[in-house]
Amino acid sequence: MAAADVAREAGPGNLSLDAVASRAGISKGGLLYNFPSKAKLMQALVEQHLQDFHAALEATHAADKRESLLSAYIRLSVQECQETEAAASWIFSAIAEDPEFLTPLKSFKHQLFERLKCETPDLKALLVTYLAIEGLRSMTLFEFHALGEQDRQVLVDALLDMAKS
Repeated sequence: MAAADVAREAGPGNLSLDAVASRAGISKGGLLYNFPSKAKLMQALVEQHLQDFHAALEATHAADKRESLLSAYIRLSVQECQETEAAASWIFSAIAEDPEFLTPLKSFKHQLFERLKCETPDLKALLVTYLAIEGLRSMTLFEFHALGEQDRQVLVDALLDMAKS
């Protein structure tokens, strides 16, 4: 989506409807027809991000039925963090625009956790892996890299081992 690209490249504070329209190759009026405000555009970004993650999780899990949903969640989340080092900064812009944008994110995370809970027999393993992955996601979002690549890989391997148990 052009808006996510603009937010990544220019910084979340510099996201403008003009820049997004230009990137998308449409007029500002055309953009405003679909997104009548910057807030609506940001809302669509958040919703699309959640839909994309959900679809990728389903595809990853379906690709190998022997792998648990928790393992698929770990692998996909780690991959997303590696691919989007600082790319998710548009989330800050969305939240700054309207704190209500956290509502679909909270709902998504709650539903995902409940599903993982239903499909993971070891609650302790789920709690540790889920919180560790969300910690990695937060470190990526805040560009705070406390773990080196080796330490990160040790953590991921340990989480995947826990998910198999």
